Amino acid sequence: MPTAIITGASRGLGLALARALNERGWRLVLDARGAGALEAATNDLTNAVALPGDVADPNHRGALVALAGPQIDLLVNNASVLGPSPQPELAQYPVDVLEEVYRVNTIAPLALTQLALPHIPDGGTIINVTSDAGIEAYDGWGGYGSSKAAFEQWTAVLGVERPHLRIYALDPGDMRTQMHQEAFPGEDISDRPLPEESVPAFLALIDGQLQNGRYRAHDLSPVNA
Repeated sequence: MPTAIITGASRGLGLALARALNERGWRLVLDARGAGALEAATNDLTNAVALPGDVADPNHRGALVALAGPQIDLLVNNASVLGPSPQPELAQYPVDVLEEVYRVNTIAPLALTQLALPHIPDGGTIINVTSDAGIEAYDGWGGYGSSKAAFEQWTAVLGVERPHLRIYALDPGDMRTQMHQEAFPGEDISDRPLPEESVPAFLALIDGQLQNGRYRAHDLSPVNA
């Protein structure tokens, strides 16, 4: 039975992916900050262990890897924070808040990856969930976007340094999630795709043998592949 760690798994994309892998018989170690939400969302998953906590906490990261056991076949760094809502321009961005955004979105997933690497066998997979805000200059997205840009860069470098692993940055695109609603307060986002529509792209990376690099979920969907 393969083992996966998925962070940010109490809702949205992380939960949708956890459900899909659970149906495939994976053993799952799941993380999210809210204990109640994580338990409620995952208590029907057959082979899942839910551990609430902050991925930016070193003790929590260590506990996740310990729960996963000696072999980790898949690590999905999905947990992230948006920052202020509505998002301020960089000229007014509180630097202490920006440091927290970087701590959660950029440094914490690298630290978790460092702990997991000795347990990931050759051919194992790391998927880092990113955003087009990491490569495009969108007004008001300087804090979140720059954290994702750094996230993508270390993903690319790690993919070069560890060619025996499959290491991907995956941009799921716009989704109908709580974070997306927070990014656009007051707007109707009901026209955005549900997170479940991005899951086939993750499965394509998990099942396939694509080169290490950056991918968009839209390009990996069965319709567009």
